[in-house]
Amino acid sequence: MKQDVLEPGATYHIFNRGNNGENIFKDEGNYFYFLRLVETHLLPVCDIYAYCLLQNHFHLLLKIKDKEELSLIHQQKIHLPFSNLFNAYNKAINKKYNRTGSLFQEHLKRKRVSDGKYLIQLIAYIHLNPVKHNFVEDHRIYRFSSYKAYTSNKTSRIDTDYIFSLLDKEVFQQWHNERSLNSEYLNNFLRDQT
Repeated sequence: MKQDVLEPGATYHIFNRGNNGENIFKDEGNYFYFLRLVETHLLPVCDIYAYCLLQNHFHLLLKIKDKEELSLIHQQKIHLPFSNLFNAYNKAINKKYNRTGSLFQEHLKRKRVSDGKYLIQLIAYIHLNPVKHNFVEDHRIYRFSSYKAYTSNKTSRIDTDYIFSLLDKEVFQQWHNERSLNSEYLNNFLRDQT
């Protein structure tokens, strides 16, 4: 699969899984540590729209900041924060569990998102992933996804404002609950992109 090039101002679905199907999150603390690394390494260069961490894989939906908002080093090497995040996590897991080698399968998978409707569908896909993989029966109770950032009044590092500029909060919850991810359904509720 050809990987999209990471570029300033672009939105991406980032995902990967454990090497040879291995779990990348072995205990609850691993999930929290990974999220701290995301905050440390990615938030300075990205706006995060959604995430979901499952035992053997993860999904991130993010927009890389515009070129003017990035430091000179990040303008030239936008991949560096991603590399630092995954290397730091890999080293910590190797040390904690007395393992060696790569934790993640090959290179980081990434797909550019250039359509607002697809962006909204991806958020639901990511949030519904724990149900799809039989971790929970109800996505609203899964602890390691960004869904609660959209439904809570608490402050969050997730950029919910941009998503709610495209879609009402009530509709956001409805289409997650309906599990209606087709474009026709979204066309009725998605605000103009102009």
